[in-house]
Amino acid sequence: MAWNEPGGGNQHDPWSGGGRRGNSGGDRGGSNGGGNNGNKGGNNQGPPDLDEALKKFQDKLNGMLGGGNKKSGGGGNGKSGGGKPRNSFALPGLLIIVALAIWAASGFYLVDQSERGVVLRFGEYQGIVEPGLQWNPPLIDDVRMVNVTRVRSVSQTQSMLTRDENIVEVEISAQYQVANPRDFVLNVRNPALSIENALDSALRHVVGGTDMIDILTSGREILGSSVASRLQAYLDAYGAGIRLQTINIESTSAPAPVIDAFDDVIRAREDRQRTINEGMAYANAIIPAAQGQAQRVVEQGQGYRESVVAEAQGQANRFNALLTEYRNAPEVMRERMYLDAIEEVFGSTPKVLLDVSENAPLMYLPLDQMRGNSGSDSSSTTDSSGDSSSDAIDPRVLESLRGSQSSSSSSSSNNPIRREGR
Repeated sequence: MAWNEPGGGNQHDPWSGGGRRGNSGGDRGGSNGGGNNGNKGGNNQGPPDLDEALKKFQDKLNGMLGGGNKKSGGGGNGKSGGGKPRNSFALPGLLIIVALAIWAASGFYLVDQSERGVVLRFGEYQGIVEPGLQWNPPLIDDVRMVNVTRVRSVSQTQSMLTRDENIVEVEISAQYQVANPRDFVLNVRNPALSIENALDSALRHVVGGTDMIDILTSGREILGSSVASRLQAYLDAYGAGIRLQTINIESTSAPAPVIDAFDDVIRAREDRQRTINEGMAYANAIIPAAQGQAQRVVEQGQGYRESVVAEAQGQANRFNALLTEYRNAPEVMRERMYLDAIEEVFGSTPKVLLDVSENAPLMYLPLDQMRGNSGSDSSSTTDSSGDSSSDAIDPRVLESLRGSQSSSSSSSSNNPIRREGR
């Protein structure tokens, strides 16, 4: 039995000294004074009674809720004394207040910088929450976080039929981001599965319209761009809220049993293409040079034609001008033309004066040198009667010249002016 059990015989407090024992002795003696003195002398230093502390707490709680404490009357008849009436709604109200506080506190949440929150109230779209500390009523609003900066990827390896009825294996990968969180959450039930199916459909459509040799060689870049445009069109039609970043054709190969034969074909095509490129490079080097030479010859011909035409026009204009003047004064023009011709001939020919007589100087005209100069200037003018071996003037010419000079000197004896031709 416990030491403090009511009605028990063991009333000894193990934490007290002899005071409890003295108190009990005083009670046995029937004297209040002795009992009080015994209690004072006991020096009670023990801990508080747990049952008594729990009872006090219950009394305070009942007081807060409006209940009264039951106390025994002075007459000892066991009837409880009167207290305040207890409020039956106080405890539920307190519980409701505590529950509301917990509910409101649980509505705070933090949205990361790379995320956006899609708010659904009883399943209906309400809006998009931005990064930062947010609050929404819990159990009423459902906030679904979507990362809009992370680049997601999906890859596939498929065997499919080409346009020329060959089987080819294509390994492709796609990277994408979430462009519209609302469409990403609400329009498509499983976005990852949807983009995988759309990628497979777009790839099969493009490969089915392309020859196998193009897929294995130079058509891989065109294949990737075609798949990307078609896949983005599919996702826009679905309203998936996804934006493609890149489409990579990782590898394209023929089936394993015929891979060696296809490699030989590819090498042969590469050699053919290399030879074509070398021929094109040679042609690009030769053709511009030939075109430049041809253009130069054409321009030279055009220049020569224009110069000849211009010279002919100038000669014709000069002749017309001379003809007009000749019609006005024939004698004067004849003399002028003669003098111009003589000036032109003598201007480019050295002149030698021979003293045939004292009073009649003679002009010597070296025809051999004139033939040499005319032959060096133009190959078209030839002298059929010319003899390059003659170095002296025929004596008969000298005699005729002397006779003409003597006659002219006798006729001009009164005027001794000498004329020297140029």
